[in-house]
Amino acid sequence: MSSSPSRIALVTGAGSGIGRAVAVALQAAGYCVTLAGRRSAELEKTASLASPRGGRMLAIPTDIGNADSVAALFARAHREFGRLDLLFNNAGIGAPAVPMEDLTLEQWNAVTAVNLTGAFLCAQQAIRIMKAQEPRGGRIINNGSISAHTPRPNSAPYTATKHAITGLTKCISLDGRKYDIACGQIDIGNAATDMTERMTAGVPQANGTIMVEPRMNVQHVADAVVYMAGLPLEANVLFMTVMATKMPFAGRG
Repeated sequence: MSSSPSRIALVTGAGSGIGRAVAVALQAAGYCVTLAGRRSAELEKTASLASPRGGRMLAIPTDIGNADSVAALFARAHREFGRLDLLFNNAGIGAPAVPMEDLTLEQWNAVTAVNLTGAFLCAQQAIRIMKAQEPRGGRIINNGSISAHTPRPNSAPYTATKHAITGLTKCISLDGRKYDIACGQIDIGNAATDMTERMTAGVPQANGTIMVEPRMNVQHVADAVVYMAGLPLEANVLFMTVMATKMPFAGRG
């Protein structure tokens, strides 16, 4: 085990999009960052974006929905860095945008395994490390999404899991108090990533129309997570919404 730097983070879904942007921002802010995700090549691409003045990055390919894979991820990260100060529970997938009655059980289970079970498994491992380390404690930040508040058409698996993340966030925040573990949630709307590229051509709305939706630079999300992570453990952002100002969320859809 190496000597323990001051701040250690682990980011899931770090091979693309929001996870990549947040991992790079945390590393530039001085964190050593473990990068978790399914695709080794994409994790290494994230690591290649590291600032020479920041902390170390460690890429560990992981199946977030598999308990053994998650346990191995946290065991390796702990061996390498000696502690864990921050978990960004970010990994998430969606199902095909088809009517709910046409979804297969396999499609439902795949989304649940990553978005909800994966977040739970990672939180479990993080809590076990954080409550046992010295100094004790740490912070968990969950990616809830605007879908934790309201759905898009034909999004039952994704929306259901993101609503569930809100409950998980509250439970971690409550149960983690006695161990000096803080937990918050960032709900993100229309960050400009590959996943939201389709919005530039138009996406279905609640009234059945197709509309182009505004997006925002993903760096704003990364900056928000760095802010949440940088608070002392006596303070916590329980919920934060960061969204493209003109996206169709507030108001009647």
